[in-house]
Amino acid sequence: MAVAYGGELERRAATLRRFRELLVEQRGKFERYLEVLDHEKKDIESGDVDRLVAHVELEERIVSEIYTFQKVIDPLEELYRAAYPAGQAAPEVAELKTALTELRTEVLRRNEENRTLLKARMELLRAEVLSLRSPAATRKSVYAAGATGGLLDISG
Repeated sequence: MAVAYGGELERRAATLRRFRELLVEQRGKFERYLEVLDHEKKDIESGDVDRLVAHVELEERIVSEIYTFQKVIDPLEELYRAAYPAGQAAPEVAELKTALTELRTEVLRRNEENRTLLKARMELLRAEVLSLRSPAATRKSVYAAGATGGLLDISG
C-alpha cells in the first residue's frame, strides 16, 4: 500500500510540475504578445506599413501558439484538479493563473487600443486620399469647348 501511495504522490508531483511549467510558458507567450502589440502601436503611429504587416504576421503566429498551447493546458489542468482538490492546491499555481488572467486582460485592452488607433489612422488616410484631386481631372479637355461633332467631306 505504501508503494501505491508513493506512486500516487509521484504522479501528483509530476502533474503539478508539468502544469506549472506549461503555465510559465503560457505566461511567456502572453508577455511576448504584449511586446508585439507595443511594436504594432508604434508602427501604426509612425505609419510604417511594412513593419506593421510584419508585426501582425508575428502576432498571428503567437495567437496560434497560445491557442494550441491552451489545448494542452486544459486537459492537464483537469488532471491537476483531480490530483489536488481545492484545499490542497499549490499556491504557486494559483499565482500563475492569476498572472495569466491579468495578462489576458491586458492583451485584450491593448489589442482594442491598437484596433481603435488603426481604425482612426485608416479614416485619416481615406480622408487624405479623397482630398487629393488630380489636376488633370479638374481641367477640361481642349476639345470639350468646341462645337459638337459633324461630318467631314474627305472625298476631295
